[in-house]
Amino acid sequence: MLQFGINVMPEAPVTELVQFGKEAERIGLQRCSLMDEGLATRDVYIALALIARETQKVQLGTGITNPFTRHPGVTAAAIATLDELSGGRAFLGIGAGGSLTLDPLKIERVKPLKAVAEMIRSLRALFRGESVTFEGELVRFNHARLWYARPDLPIWIASRGEKMLALGGKLADGVSLDFVHRDLLGDYIGIIREGAKQSGNQPRIQYATAIITNDAVLQRLRPYVTFSLVDSPPKAKELIGITPQEVDAIRQTMNREGLAAAGKLLKEEWIRPFVVMGSIEECAAQIRELYQRYRIDYFLLPLLDLESAPQMMADLAKVKALV
Repeated sequence: MLQFGINVMPEAPVTELVQFGKEAERIGLQRCSLMDEGLATRDVYIALALIARETQKVQLGTGITNPFTRHPGVTAAAIATLDELSGGRAFLGIGAGGSLTLDPLKIERVKPLKAVAEMIRSLRALFRGESVTFEGELVRFNHARLWYARPDLPIWIASRGEKMLALGGKLADGVSLDFVHRDLLGDYIGIIREGAKQSGNQPRIQYATAIITNDAVLQRLRPYVTFSLVDSPPKAKELIGITPQEVDAIRQTMNREGLAAAGKLLKEEWIRPFVVMGSIEECAAQIRELYQRYRIDYFLLPLLDLESAPQMMADLAKVKALV
């Protein structure tokens, strides 16, 4: 059965973030994750801990964190503590890290594929309670030990890069495909499953994108999808017919005038293949078709604009009932 969740950009006060977690549980969602965006947002682990105290069932995790802003050992301790507090409901979502998180801290994203792989391998050993001495190229431990973690605490990778997706298939418990062109979804899932064959792994797969049921939500989300659209792989850009000149114009506007101005340059036909759009019934049909075709395990709704988030969650509840 397809499961549902939300991934919240934690820009609001923590008291408001707790309400998102409580509402996710109330409407029957299985997951609530928070983005770890460094100085741009509230602290992900404090906010998740507060949500854990106010919920009983919903799974809680990072959506996503990275190997660079915190030492992976510190991340291991934080997620294991959340898991303990929540009664075994935590999961760890990781990725390569983006400019919103790393640039203000002057952290360079060095060999992200290697960093994520080394992070996963060392965290697995820590979660098993082993004494870990690890001399990786980017991750290092010296007789480190974490004695209170759950050995099977799930680790997820989120990416659109082919090498990272293959790594997720090989090493992770699950892989999240965020804001990808629907016509490429099958290709990406194929890459994940090929990676899984190398190790005999059986990762779960999550598809994450917005549900847009009216023009007001579309307009509010335009600035937030700008980064994802212009950073899409060449195949996706070719499919939507966006030219290099148009991409450059959007990037220049982002740098000079900000995301809101850049979002106005996006054509609706560019956005539509990356999101679920239409009436409640049409959105439910689109998600049902994706589930049946690709056997995805989770559908995740990113909540980037918190003013429109309550309506988007209400729409998700209606869609979920029809899928």
